[in-house]
Order: sequence, then C-alpha cells, then structure tokens
Amino acid sequence: MSKEILLVAESVSLEKGVSKEVIFEAIELALASATKRRYGENAEFRVAIDRESGEYETFRTWEVVEFQELEEKEEEINPDAQYSLEEAQAIKPDAVLGDVLEEPVESVEFGRIAAQAAKQVIVQKVRDAERAQIVEAYLPKLNELVSGTVKKINRDNVIVDLGNNAEGILIKEALIPREVFRVGDRLRALLVEIKPENRGPQLILSRTSPKMLIELFRVEVPEISEEVIEILGAARDPGSRAKIAVKTNDGRIDAVGACVGMRGSRVQAVSGELAQERIDIVLWDDNPAQLTINAMAPAEVASIVLDEDSHTMDIAVTEENLAQAIGRGGQNVRLASDLCGWSLNIMTEAEALEKQELESGKFITEFQDALEVDQDVAAVLVEEGFTTLEEIAYVPLEEILAIEGFDEEIVQELRKRAEDALLTKAIASEAALGDAVPADDLLHMEGMDRALGFQLAANGVVTMEDLAELSVGELLVIDDSLGEEKAGKLILKAREPWFLESEDAESVSYTHLTLPTKRIV
Repeated sequence: MSKEILLVAESVSLEKGVSKEVIFEAIELALASATKRRYGENAEFRVAIDRESGEYETFRTWEVVEFQELEEKEEEINPDAQYSLEEAQAIKPDAVLGDVLEEPVESVEFGRIAAQAAKQVIVQKVRDAERAQIVEAYLPKLNELVSGTVKKINRDNVIVDLGNNAEGILIKEALIPREVFRVGDRLRALLVEIKPENRGPQLILSRTSPKMLIELFRVEVPEISEEVIEILGAARDPGSRAKIAVKTNDGRIDAVGACVGMRGSRVQAVSGELAQERIDIVLWDDNPAQLTINAMAPAEVASIVLDEDSHTMDIAVTEENLAQAIGRGGQNVRLASDLCGWSLNIMTEAEALEKQELESGKFITEFQDALEVDQDVAAVLVEEGFTTLEEIAYVPLEEILAIEGFDEEIVQELRKRAEDALLTKAIASEAALGDAVPADDLLHMEGMDRALGFQLAANGVVTMEDLAELSVGELLVIDDSLGEEKAGKLILKAREPWFLESEDAESVSYTHLTLPTKRIV
C-alpha cells in the first residue's frame, strides 16, 4: 500500500497542479478519519506518512487540559481524547497543560474504504490549494485590468473564465447598462475585490468603476504609463458619459491632446471598450474654481462663488447655457461635482445676482447693527468677502488694511467694535445657559471661544477630557453650526494630551483652526 500512496500523491499532484505535501496531508486526514471509525468517534488520531517510502504510522492522541477550567466554560470533557494534568503526569512526569500525548496503534489499510474517505478530503484540499494559488496570482493585479472569456451568463451576473482555473464574476450592477454578452465573447474588466473564503467565483470584477476608465487610458496612452501625464480624477455615468481630469508637469506636452490622440484615436478606443461611452477630457487645476470651470465644459461659466465652510459652489451661467450646464437628467453637473469633490449649485446670472444681493443685504444689516457703521462701510466689508464678526475681529490686520480707503485707525476701531459685539453675545449666551461653567482647560483650549465653551458646559461637557471622549456626531448635536471639519479639529485638539503620552507623540501634528472664507471668482 505504500507504493499506492506514493502513486496517488504523484498523479493527483500532477493532474491538479498542487504540491505533493497537500496530497499527503489529505491522505493523512482520511486515514485518521478511517481509524476513528474503527476505535470510536470520540477518540483522536494522527497519521504520519513517510514522504519517501510511503509507509505510515498511526498514533492515538490525548490533549492535556485543565478539566476545572473546561467546566467553568461549560465545555464538555472528552475522556477519550483529553487527559487532566494529573493523569498526564502519571504517564509522562514532565507533561504540562497544552501537551499532546501519543500512543502507537494499529494502522488501517489504505484500501477501498480508506481511499473513498480520502477522496473527499483530497478534493477539498485540492480546491483550497487551487483557491490559494488563484488568490496569490491575482492579488498583485487588484485594481488592474484583467481579460477573460464569458463562460456562463445568468440573470444576475456573468461568469468570466480568466484562465488557469480562475473565474471572475460580474454582477448585474457592475455591468454597463444595455451591454450584451454571449458565451465565448472576450472582455476586459477591472479586478475590484478578491474573496478567498468564498466558493466558486472569488474574483469580483467591474466594468462600471471609474478606475477602469483610468486603467484603459493607461493602456492606450503611453505617456500615462510613463508617468509623464497623470490622471487625477475620474467620474462616470456608465455607458453614457464620463469625465477625466489630466495633468502634466512637462510644459512641452499637451495633456488633453495626448489623451485624445491623433484624430481622436485614443479616446475612441477607450470609448469603444465601454459601449461607446462619451468621454470628456479636462485639464486639471489645483484651484478648485478653475477645475470646476474646466469640468463644466462644454458649458461656459459666467461666475463662481465658493463657500469653503459648506464645501459648495454657486455656479452662474447665461440663460442660454443653463440646459447645457445641467445636462440631461443633471448628468453634466453631477459628473463635474464628482470630479471636483464639491457640491455644485447651477443657476442663471439673474438668480445668482438675486441670491448674492439677498445674502449681502443680510450681512450688511448685521454689520450695521453690530459695528454701528453706515451702509457704505458695511457694503465694502461684504464685497471684500467678510461675512462674520469673528472674521473682522480675528483675521490678520493686513487683510483689512488692504481694503482701499481703510487706514489703521479705522481698522482698529472696527476690530474693537467687533470684539465688543462678540463679547456681548457671549455674555448673553452665558446668561441663557444657566449656571454651568466650563473648566479653564476647556475654555482656554486652542480653537475654543467663550460662547461655545459655556454651551458645551451646559450640555455636560465641562473639561477637555469630556470633549475628547465625544464623537464628531455628538458634538454636532450640541452645536450643528460648527461643521464636521471644525468639530473634528476641536476633538483632535482635546485628545492631544493622549497622543503626547504615546511613543509617537513627536510625529503627531494638527492643523490649526482657520476661519471659513467665501471667495468670488
């Protein structure tokens, strides 16, 4: 039987492409299982096969455990496969908890019954080994293009044969709408996920991911693979339209033209792979306003107002360009928003002017009342981008002095009036909040103002430690006007002592609070 075992290991290893060691381990498990049926299901056995001769030995095993501990855990004691420490030491004096005692027993023959038992184990082991090989082979290809042949088409997915026993799956949501495949068709897709624990197809593919668009351009445009041109963003409405933002540090190269190709050959090749998806190639710009203007093409933008606090842009276009700017079903503005990472509000020039006047009127009235200035001065402040008393009180002196007609005396007086107005508000807030008083560490923490400190104290957040234990969501419940960014910075600042106590304290840095600004481009 020893030669038979060697022949089985050799033939299965060659047939399935897995190591002999995997086959030997499977046979050992099968023989151990057959031995259990002879001696009793509760007993445990180990089989050791000599890899050279094929001879094998069988051992009955007992694990040394603490019986009392098992009873406390409500686990059943198995006397056929477990020894207490006292029992083990009676057999082997130096035995300790966790040891495994073995006793040689008669081996079962590797006959028909054992072979049948081994078959299922071997099949499972081979499948596991094949799965591990596939994972190892495709792990470096994650988020890259893979090619294959359509093997099977179901109602909800498409199975793709990638070769070497590897299968990928394209679920319905990962397929381009109205795209039709037949068995045997060749296709390319992006490998987006690997699931080694799953049976069957474990390579998850996608043809709708924006990354697939980037990878296709990387194949078609040599300058991208050579890193002369970078694709810094992509947005898709699969099967319909897409936008990509490109950039180059080489002034001699036209990044957009290189991606378009001679007579549009390169972009057409990519479009053809994606069911004739229309692709807009725009030039990247570090200025978010300019990037948005580029991304809105072919629509022309009249003006943009950025609100950095809410991360939104108000885009004004002419009446004639409104439909083009929005696009069919809001497609153009949606793709531009995804590409830039800002929320975009499209409106006509008249609507933008009306909104601006409405907002400006509100700010002008507030400045007139708080600063005790006439309408003209308040209007100048608003035109220069000032929208809150905090900005006037705390922005650098040079920014206000840069306003035409404002000298240092005027600026100092405005700042003093702004500070007085804020203090009055803070005192009023304190009175409204009751007797709760914040601790000094919270009140004098960087980024904290007096009004917010008393508001936190009124809600049970008295110390920096209390603030550090909050989540961003919990802090916004107390004061939703903070915004996620500022709330996050305050919590990080409160947690700073935690980091200072750690080994990596020197490497931790924090961004100081900056006042939100609104710019008009």
